[in-house]
Order: sequence, then C-alpha cells, then structure tokens
Amino acid sequence: MKTKIEKTVTGGFTNEYFRFGKGKTPLVILPGVSVQSVMLFADAIEEAYAPLADGFDIYVLDRRKELPKKYDVYGMAKDTAEVFDALGIKNACVFGASQGGMIALVLALTRPDLVGKLALGSTCARISGETKAKIDVWAKAAEEKDAEKLFFEFGRLVYPKEVFEASKDALSAAAKAATPEELSRFAVFVRAMDGFDVSQSLGSLSCPVLLLASSDDGVFGKEDFELMKNGLKEIRGFAFHLYDSYGHAAYDLAPDYKERLLRFFKEQ
Repeated sequence: MKTKIEKTVTGGFTNEYFRFGKGKTPLVILPGVSVQSVMLFADAIEEAYAPLADGFDIYVLDRRKELPKKYDVYGMAKDTAEVFDALGIKNACVFGASQGGMIALVLALTRPDLVGKLALGSTCARISGETKAKIDVWAKAAEEKDAEKLFFEFGRLVYPKEVFEASKDALSAAAKAATPEELSRFAVFVRAMDGFDVSQSLGSLSCPVLLLASSDDGVFGKEDFELMKNGLKEIRGFAFHLYDSYGHAAYDLAPDYKERLLRFFKEQ
C-alpha cells in the first residue's frame, strides 16, 4: 500500500493531506503536533483507521507548509477552515487528537457549518500553567536543536512508562534523523499553544461531541478533562470515556479506540 499525498494551494499557503475510504460521509482527522510530518506515516495511519474506511471518506490533514511569523491555535483553525473550503468539505465528522483537538474545537466554534460531529482525544480546552511548563521543555529543546532531549521528553510524557522504556532505541534513532527545519517547525507549533483557552465557550458547540481521555495522561491532567467534561455535559449528544492505562497516546495504543470513534460517528 502506498498512500497518495495530495495538496491544496490557497492564496496564502500550501497544505498537504491524504485521503482514503469507500464511504460518502467526510471524516477529517486532525493529528497532534509532531516533529516529522504525518504525511511520512500515511500508510500506517490508513492501516490504523481501516475500521472506519468502509463507511467514510477520510481525510488526514497536515499543518500548512509556509508558516507565518506569529502562529497560534486560532490561526491553525482558520487555516484548517480554508482547507475544508478548498476541498468542498462541509458537515463533516471531525476527530482531533491532542493539539488537533484544540484546532477542532476552534473550528467547530467558529465554523459550525463544517463540523457535524466532533470527537476529541487527549486534548484540552485551556492550556494550564502545569501543561505549559511541560511543553515549554519541548519547545526549548527544539529551538536549541537538542533533538535527543526533545524526543525523550516527548516520549516520556506521551507514552505509558513501559511503552516509553521499550521505545527508547526508536526515539533515539528518530532524533538522529530529525532535521533542523523540522525542529524549528515543531517549536513554532508548540509555542502556538501558548494562551489557548476556549473553556468558556464549550457550551456553545452545536454538534454532538465525544470526549476521550486518559487518567494517566502525562501531558494533560485530571483537571483538564474534568474542565472539558463539565463544559460539554449539557450538549445534546455528548459522550465521554476515560481510559486508565494508555497515557496521552491512547489514540494510538487503546485497542478499542477506533471502534469507539466508529460507533459515535455512525450514530444517528
């Protein structure tokens, strides 16, 4: 399998994406922040989301190529809306993981015509001081081009301890392969989360929402998912599930994760 990488070109930027699936209903995946482009892992992502491929027309979006001097999550959501418009996507099922969930929240709040159902995984509605202190370590390591420190600090927070320990060799190899340009882009993406806060607007969402969180998330804490759960609980069609052993990367590690997404998106 070799997934084809495509792109949209708007007036201000280029955005890569890939597409798969046999269904008619659009489903857009907004991944979390990563050092290397998710386009490099298109085949693996397509395989992972195969349970949803029969019923949906699936798009996986990257971040824009040409970065502005100042960038934040709100700007990312604006760019994402432009990509939706360029591709003719409306009333889509949207799944946002980690930073992708923050982008998805802003998208659903500012362009409700684009989002018919919203699934949020390992994300937050507000960057707390505790989380900022953690991700600042990532940003600083990336800015200083200390790839080894970045990958190990990233892995330590994102994966459960046993997975992190088993992944150290792979993380070290990935660090050696990271380019200065990739590290610089990653730093911009991490700094873009500074000041993010839509916690007071959650009740304004007009679409059903599924929130998936982990009690052992190393990036976001209990207060983060409790804040979201309380802000979303009055929304018609709200559903919540808490994992307890897959860490921040539950969206990759929990064996039933894709099935939960499928059930939520297929519900009438």
